[in-house]
Amino acid sequence: MEEEKSKHDYHEDWDKWHVKDLQDQVLRDRNHPSVFAWSIGNEIREQFDSTGVSIGRELVKIVKQLDNTRPVTSALSDADPKKNFIYQSGALDLVGLNYHQEVYADFQKNYPGQKFIGTENMSALATRGHYDMPSDSIRRWPKDGKTPLKDGNADFTVSSYDNVSAYWGSTHEETWKIIKKHDFLSGLFVWTGFDYIGEPTPYLWPARSSYFGIVDLAGFPKDVYYMYQSEWTSRPVLHLLPHWNWKPGQLIDVWAYYNNADEVEAFLNGKSIGVKKKTGDDLHVMWRVKYEPGVLKAISRRNGKVVLTTQVVTAGEPYKIQLKADRDKIKADSKDLSYITVSVLDKNNVPVPDANQLVKFKVTGQGILKGVDNGSQTDLEPFVSDQHHLFNGLGLAIIQSKAVAGKITITATADGLQAARLIIESAR
Repeated sequence: MEEEKSKHDYHEDWDKWHVKDLQDQVLRDRNHPSVFAWSIGNEIREQFDSTGVSIGRELVKIVKQLDNTRPVTSALSDADPKKNFIYQSGALDLVGLNYHQEVYADFQKNYPGQKFIGTENMSALATRGHYDMPSDSIRRWPKDGKTPLKDGNADFTVSSYDNVSAYWGSTHEETWKIIKKHDFLSGLFVWTGFDYIGEPTPYLWPARSSYFGIVDLAGFPKDVYYMYQSEWTSRPVLHLLPHWNWKPGQLIDVWAYYNNADEVEAFLNGKSIGVKKKTGDDLHVMWRVKYEPGVLKAISRRNGKVVLTTQVVTAGEPYKIQLKADRDKIKADSKDLSYITVSVLDKNNVPVPDANQLVKFKVTGQGILKGVDNGSQTDLEPFVSDQHHLFNGLGLAIIQSKAVAGKITITATADGLQAARLIIESAR
């Protein structure tokens, strides 16, 4: 906007380009059925001074001249209606608030007659496959914008239990419970779906990507992914966490996300450790268990009948590499991709949750190795390489087709492990 968010930002080109850019955006996207609302900006600085009134009205007018079929909002970072000048412009169809979940329950009182949408929410933090006990206490990392994080983890990880967020946000469950409870709150946008390069809250270098994602940078789901599946989809869900490789006697918090069921019963090595039911606004159930190696199993039931069964098993020593393709047939067009999940198994084919071996790749035939990753927020290895370390048991290799049809053979090797080989078909 006219005020800068950072040096040499869009504000320098505002007078020349803002009308044309906004018009082009609406013209480009107005026929897409996925567009259900327009936004005139995110955390616009002018909301804090009187210029926000004229700017808000101008931008909404530009949008509505080209498409008057959808509501217009703006992602506001000041939740006080008496101080927010973009809101006071009276031009917005939807009041969009970034964070400030503490005011949502009182929305109707603070914004009488208005409609709500959460335009940016959560900023919850997690590292895939890492778990800190206890899980039932919430942490704000860092505690404010001035105090560097001093009580984090030495290895720059954040627990994958949904109990850590940035100070300005919330855990996933905290805000979703509020939105779910009140019919006058239309919904929210989670910050973020995926981790991304940059903004490595709560740590500084060598952390180099965000911790906000429901899915990590390599595309592997974090545990809270299954909470959203259980809440936002109708497909049956039963997700048990964490992994089951711990120190004997250690107290472990076991969580289960589930839906389409009345209860979940957990078993450790065949012995029931109790039936749990979600009560009140619960979004998961929990058992605190003294660890012993073996099999941790969960069964969800509805009206006494089994809905789903799942388990996690203690892994032994790393033994072999496993390769799994999301697609084993791709187009021979020099563009199509297959994403290969790389994991390490023990002799009983149980995934090893802390495997971190350096895996080397060789691709022959009608394809190339396009990229590699492992989802770690502190991983500094290049994305374009013929080798990469695993992180917490997983790695990723991306295979791209050539222009000629034929077989693509991927071989993965690591010191001390049985190699893996996978064939992908590339066809016209």
